[in-house]
Amino acid sequence: MKNRLLPMPIVATCLLAASFAPSRALAAEGPRGPASDPANQAGWTLNPELSDEFNGTALDQSKWFVQGDGGEYYIWKGRPPSQYAAHNVYVEAGRLKIRSQWEPEFSFDQKAYADGDRNDTYGEWEGKPMPITTGGVVSKKRFLNGYMEVRTKASDSNMTCAFWALGYQSELDIYEQVGAPKIKGDIQENTWKASIHDWSPPAKRPTRRFGLKTKLPFRVADDFHVYGCEWGEDYLKLYLDGELYYETTQEKEGKDWVLTNPIELYFDSEIFVWLGLPHKEELPSFYEIDYVRVWQKPQPNLLDRAFFGFEGPILYEDAGRPLTLLPESSVEDRYQKFWRLGSGDGAEMKIVRHEQASQGTRSLKLSLKKNAAPTTISAASPEGAVSLEAGDHRLSLDAWVTPEWPGGEVAVTLGEPTERVAFEVGQVTSAGWVPLEKGFTRTAASSKEDRLAIEVTHTSSPQSDCVLYLDGVSIERSHP
Repeated sequence: MKNRLLPMPIVATCLLAASFAPSRALAAEGPRGPASDPANQAGWTLNPELSDEFNGTALDQSKWFVQGDGGEYYIWKGRPPSQYAAHNVYVEAGRLKIRSQWEPEFSFDQKAYADGDRNDTYGEWEGKPMPITTGGVVSKKRFLNGYMEVRTKASDSNMTCAFWALGYQSELDIYEQVGAPKIKGDIQENTWKASIHDWSPPAKRPTRRFGLKTKLPFRVADDFHVYGCEWGEDYLKLYLDGELYYETTQEKEGKDWVLTNPIELYFDSEIFVWLGLPHKEELPSFYEIDYVRVWQKPQPNLLDRAFFGFEGPILYEDAGRPLTLLPESSVEDRYQKFWRLGSGDGAEMKIVRHEQASQGTRSLKLSLKKNAAPTTISAASPEGAVSLEAGDHRLSLDAWVTPEWPGGEVAVTLGEPTERVAFEVGQVTSAGWVPLEKGFTRTAASSKEDRLAIEVTHTSSPQSDCVLYLDGVSIERSHP
């Protein structure tokens, strides 16, 4: 399928307003499905940990981290010269509001913030005071694949209003809006700009890989509109007021496709100096979010799909996300952990990108040198990476070997309680992905320390260099 921009349907303003009434009306009966599928024919399930109607008297801080709250900031303090301030984030009349204001009494950070070729200072611009504070919130949970929908209105000022997401080595900007820019650029008062960024090392700008840039038939600060983003394993769709507006696929984007790991959600405002600076007289201004809803579909796979697909780390969200965690970081900490990969004489195991993958962009690769002695090489998950109930299960994974592969065994072992499922992987006449599948029974549920290991044994020395790839490790419940 080709990347394509779809025309905006012509709808009378009065009908549009009626169709997309405020969330408080919907909340009484509960939202059934996205605006593009109100009858929920696709079978979406609302994720309450990431959805919020903002109908309380205060922001639910079990769901949201507020930038600057208690003096703590996640990753950064905003884009200079503006700086995040927690008091600019609040709930009022059933909406989340992010205020941008002229605040000369605020104590701005004295350190400059480097971003690409810029190195700007908070609270000033070109040596003159620019005391603008704004706000931002970040979801405390991440998720993999689903349908994100918001009903929002941008501020009528030269401040950005953004709904975006960040994950391991990736970024998805559903939109970046400016209600009243002072300089002509790629974001205007009637622009929808969506971007996908690649934050894999060295993570140097420009990082934008693909996305949408188009004019809208309205000013984004004039009224509320519903913006939707359907993110699948290998596709992305954007919706405006329930109508499909843009779509693309992994096949079309090729190596630029980076959306393979769980993401966290952001709402924030800041200053894009290349679009002009806000004047004191146009502040305060308010970015308003009526609701955010995230739907997902039930997954039969009982394992972490990204981690056991070798796309990125496994996340221990109960441990809390470090405030300094950058998207390009592969440093293991309490929150994110990685595979432990073995090696041997003439044998090397590593996770590779853009070589062979049965899904996503990465896979586990075992390389054997010519005449490498028979041995067993293993890859082990961290403890606590597996949580299975007792009963019958089905294990599956995909294997890809070169014709020079000498034959051997691929075994998957579970730790507590111990279980071992083995597959013979013989010589092949041509390379290609081969599905491996086998049932097993667990007599007891996983302990808190349960883990999974992959052991690869080659039983004879290869006559030339050869390679084995593994991908898509999955465990499902067996049903009679």
